[in-house]
Amino acid sequence: MALDVVLTRNRDKIIHAWSTALYTHSGERYGERPLEELHALTSEATDANYCVLVNNDFSRIDLFIEKITRLRLGSGFALSEVQKAFNLYRSFLIPILTETLAREELAPTLRKVDACLSYTITRFSDYFQSLHEKQVRDYAQNLEQEVIKRTAELSESEASYRVLVEDIDDGYFVLQNGKIIFANRAFCDMHGYTINEVLGRAYTDFVAPESLPKVEDYAKRRLTHRDAPEQYPLMRLHKDGTPLPTENKVKLILYHGEYATAGICRDITGRVKMEQRIRESENLAHIGQLTTSLAHEIRNPLSSIKMSIQMLLKTMKLAGDNKRTMEISAKEIARLEMILAEMLDFARPVKLKLKPASVNDIIESCIEILGPRIKEKNILVRRILGRQVGQAFIDGEKIEQVIINILLNAIEVLPSRGTILVATKRGQAEQSTIRVEVSDNGPGMSRDDLPYIFDPFFSSEKKGTGLGLSNVKKIVEAHGGSVTAVLRRKGMRLGFTLPLRQKHA
Repeated sequence: MALDVVLTRNRDKIIHAWSTALYTHSGERYGERPLEELHALTSEATDANYCVLVNNDFSRIDLFIEKITRLRLGSGFALSEVQKAFNLYRSFLIPILTETLAREELAPTLRKVDACLSYTITRFSDYFQSLHEKQVRDYAQNLEQEVIKRTAELSESEASYRVLVEDIDDGYFVLQNGKIIFANRAFCDMHGYTINEVLGRAYTDFVAPESLPKVEDYAKRRLTHRDAPEQYPLMRLHKDGTPLPTENKVKLILYHGEYATAGICRDITGRVKMEQRIRESENLAHIGQLTTSLAHEIRNPLSSIKMSIQMLLKTMKLAGDNKRTMEISAKEIARLEMILAEMLDFARPVKLKLKPASVNDIIESCIEILGPRIKEKNILVRRILGRQVGQAFIDGEKIEQVIINILLNAIEVLPSRGTILVATKRGQAEQSTIRVEVSDNGPGMSRDDLPYIFDPFFSSEKKGTGLGLSNVKKIVEAHGGSVTAVLRRKGMRLGFTLPLRQKHA
């Protein structure tokens, strides 16, 4: 569905939700405004955003920014209150876009929405600053006999401006000769310093090494009035040494008769992570298509080979090494079929068939199914199954697949005479849950590898596909649950939590 159609069809829905949220959940000042006024303003802003997103026309949003800046500044609103009001548009639009747009359209559209709101909030902040500077210039043009009064008013205005700047969520700073002469609380928090540690230091102390050449080049070009971008991304440097994604919006100003640089820095970690997740989703989709195609192409000839070997074992009187060779071939074909099944499970979207089932009963069934492999390695399986873990609406076959994968993971790494502990219990959070944990006393794994244990195609075993635990995570999250992996003093503990639905949701 085209973006203009989505926006047009959902226009009234977005306006109603936006104005209602401002009136009921956005603070005392918005709650004091008439609902009709908020409805009219959100209607105007929604239509202006439509022009940007569909027609790349910024004229209406520019007019609206001028209007809302004067209106809110005159009513005593803080910058942060209006910034949050602008950002509410995103929270109502993105769910609609996610439901209605195709996957290939979603990522570029989300970038458009982000760029639109970034432009709006940045321009609003700049316009607020320009209004303040105009006030200062107006005071400077008054008659000489009002100098004392003008100075007092200017001091009061500057103090009010500083209070408003302190309230914004973005970092605000002023540089002169490369050193910071003013910074708000948000700037200090973003970099992990106190205000006393920031003032007087070179701005380059707060830039990560990989971004330093670019920032220094932009600063030189700006001071020599050469072409330099006002808005650019960089990596800021936190006090603990961590580089973090940031976006700067800077402007050359006159401060006490000398050139200075005023800037707003915004943390864009969330945006960068979202873009990365979108790229990963697109890559996994391509991998899934390729995996499905390859699995189907391999499965048919593999089935023929399997049937031929089974027929030979039944009809031919093989003995000794010949019989052992055929049995090994049959076993390896079975392993290949299991790998193909994991690949197809990874490629397919999870479709749940929810019905009442007991997790404890499923665990007992899985242990029985894996009985021969457990007996072969002489592994002791202990159970601590909570009596309060009753039935819940789950997909029993999918949860069985989860438990078998986790148990197989433990069986594979355990030496002979190892121990596995399977435990279940009820959780009592805001929503009741079922917790399942499988612990072993095996060799465990490297702490460096632990964060990637549920990633597709990650495996520490030479024969593993790296899809077993990935499918575990996929199925559990489809149920609305979560998975965990913890290193013990000896061995590992893999677990998952499921919401305890008492009826079909």
